[in-house]
Amino acid sequence: MMKMKMKCFNCFNCFYTKRRDRSSRKTNKSSSKVSEEPPVHTLTSQTNPQHEQQSKQDCKAEAVPKEDAVVLKEWSFKTSGSSIADGKTGRMTARPQSVNAKEPNKSSEKGDMTDREEQRSLAKRRESKENGTYRLKRKNSMTQEKDSRKSSTTSSKKITLNRPRRQLKKDLIPNPEVFHKIDTHAINAGRELRSRKIFSVQAITKTITGGAISDLDKLRAIWIWLCHYIEYDVKGYLGLSKMVCSPEQVILTGRAVCSGYSSVCLQMCREAGIECREVSGHSKGAAYQLGQSYRNNDSDHSWNAVFLDGQWHLLDACWGAGYVDTDKQVFIKRYKEFYFLTDPEDFIDSHYPEEDEWQLLESPIGIEEFEKRVLKKPDFYTLNLTLIHPKHSLIVTENGEATVSMSFPQLVHFTYQISQLSGKKPQELSKSMGFLTSTQNSMKLRIMPPKPGMYELELFARTGNTSEIFNWICSFQLECPSPKTSEELPENPHVCWGLQPDATSLGLEPCNYGNDIISLESGSFRLVLNTTRTLMVLCELSHKNLDKTLSKKCLAIQTEPDQLTCSVLCPYYGYYRLSVFVRDWANEADSFENAGNFLLHCTGGAVNLNELFPSGLSGSCGPGIKTQEAGLCEFSHTEALVYTQEGKCDITFQNPKDIDLLCKLTKEQCDQPPSQTTLSNHVLFTHNGSKVTMSINLPESGVYRLTLFGKTSFQQEFTFLCDYILKNTSANKWPPFPCMYNAWKKGCVLYEPQVGRLEASSWVKFRVHVPGAQRVSVHGDESVDLQLSESGVWEGKAFTGRGPQLKLAATLSETPNMITTLMTFSVVKPNEK
Repeated sequence: MMKMKMKCFNCFNCFYTKRRDRSSRKTNKSSSKVSEEPPVHTLTSQTNPQHEQQSKQDCKAEAVPKEDAVVLKEWSFKTSGSSIADGKTGRMTARPQSVNAKEPNKSSEKGDMTDREEQRSLAKRRESKENGTYRLKRKNSMTQEKDSRKSSTTSSKKITLNRPRRQLKKDLIPNPEVFHKIDTHAINAGRELRSRKIFSVQAITKTITGGAISDLDKLRAIWIWLCHYIEYDVKGYLGLSKMVCSPEQVILTGRAVCSGYSSVCLQMCREAGIECREVSGHSKGAAYQLGQSYRNNDSDHSWNAVFLDGQWHLLDACWGAGYVDTDKQVFIKRYKEFYFLTDPEDFIDSHYPEEDEWQLLESPIGIEEFEKRVLKKPDFYTLNLTLIHPKHSLIVTENGEATVSMSFPQLVHFTYQISQLSGKKPQELSKSMGFLTSTQNSMKLRIMPPKPGMYELELFARTGNTSEIFNWICSFQLECPSPKTSEELPENPHVCWGLQPDATSLGLEPCNYGNDIISLESGSFRLVLNTTRTLMVLCELSHKNLDKTLSKKCLAIQTEPDQLTCSVLCPYYGYYRLSVFVRDWANEADSFENAGNFLLHCTGGAVNLNELFPSGLSGSCGPGIKTQEAGLCEFSHTEALVYTQEGKCDITFQNPKDIDLLCKLTKEQCDQPPSQTTLSNHVLFTHNGSKVTMSINLPESGVYRLTLFGKTSFQQEFTFLCDYILKNTSANKWPPFPCMYNAWKKGCVLYEPQVGRLEASSWVKFRVHVPGAQRVSVHGDESVDLQLSESGVWEGKAFTGRGPQLKLAATLSETPNMITTLMTFSVVKPNEK
């Protein structure tokens, strides 16, 4: 029994063990339980008693049947029968078969071959093996099989050169949905037969294939019945119960190991008139370890080959039915369409037959090549992936780095897992040692192991633009003789670097940054993404030394109708992750989706912590969507960052809707909060028709935040419009502007003096334009009326006196009996400046 367990383990179709089943955490319970009671009906297959006894002995000796010999046989048949025959020779095609395989009926449907014929067949097989002629007869058998398919009037060489293209599965079955009716009938009929306790091969086959016309339809019904009503015999394999071997017991109990599936498939195909063979060989199942050798080992699995439309095809009902959770020691029913009539070029990745002919390849591969081939899972083919590099499962790093690349016709999302192979159990490592980039049609993964050793790399994928689970697609073994001496990359919870391959569906156009590492030598970076529709954006910056509060001071976002801009400051050297999230501007209920993740590498010019962006910046820095909605346009400074080397500047724009404007200027101090009131006096609004000028005088060098607000006549409060970031490198200390009041309306212009602090006991010239004013005066120790010039400007001189304040006032047409203060000036002594 120990030998049996060792040999049968890989027939577990566990493509997703507990450790590897990251594609799904759901456990499907079996949909049907088989009663152990004896069947009520007595319809059974007409088997030969001695043949059945021999089958049981073989099962007891080996968990997976093995073909002991190959015998070439010829027989006659009725042309109206259901067996497939060579149309020219009038003989059944000769093929290798298992010793337990029963021959198709000759010319009637009355039963099996006689006991005498069966005994003679078995005796010949034993004699053949004892005389050492096993290989010779097998080759002769396959040679005659090939010869039987050739035309008698055409040379062998000519046939080989002009052999028609092999029919692929996609040609034979464009879409599995064509079998919907057959599949439904097979499942429902199988359930009915179970409820009636009918376990006869003949009865089941006849019922489930009822209505099927072609051999393909019949085979499909048999396949579906096997996958849905036979479960893997986990307890039998583990020795917890008697192992079920014979086809009759398999059908009765609904349990089987791999050989049970293949033997029942063989008998059912015989009953349906479909030529079928059992194939034994090696497989990459649950016990498979990357890099393991199969040489000098016995076969560990069995499956089937069927002859349809002049070609042999492969199928594995054991792996198509589900998989075994080896940790929980239970069978998980999960149907896999992939293993039905699988193309030989794909089947060979996981199934290696004892006989090279059953590879069904024009150029069969050797066992060494099979060991090297990449372990690919069904979803690899379902997603139409093509592996570009590497060609074998073992990857050796070059300069501490290894690469995996794939292509695909439609969008696919990827993720991966890296584990170090040390000790008894692989140790899962951080994804920061990998750099995954993907486009609409290709993927590239760069792996940079942190230290020497052996690693396991597992890749997972799902259809793009879906929320499906990621399914395991392939695995590699990674050997790193010498690691790459580099800093560890930041964690990327979104896996893919660069612009996401489906970013176009989110409203972004392809960018110019590519998917490689972006090297920075200045400590700053400006990411510009063009959009196809108006978007709202959020950004996130990550570095090993950055906390959340500090990272926010490293980002400034400008949102425009057709463009998103993110300005980044890097206060430390090393790698940064810049993640971008977007949603439609108008749909506030929508959640933000990751649109891209850019890897920045700051190698020089790190920014001083005191020169980062101001705190509390909005997602609308600089002119953008909000200013456009307010009607403001033609900004002199279209970017969010304004640099001044003099300490003063003017920002102009058009205000055609004539909305009320307000601004706030703030500067953070290291040891105290920003002064709101004082700094606001360093901004002066000037309205000249629809043109607005914001004049800014900065009191010292540093970084400032200028926030603009607006209010229409229909609004009661001012609303936020945008933020400007002012960077002043000048040592000049400019004084504030006068303090303006609400009466200083649009159209008012202060020509002189444009400073808010006046020297005491001095004469100051005033020149102002005040629309609708009947009288303009200056009030201090003395009051002085200004005179209206021909150009419409009120002019005159006023004495500041001892202060402390000088007021500019006016009598307006709407309030002719009142004097209204327009602005005030501070009067200071020379030593108080």
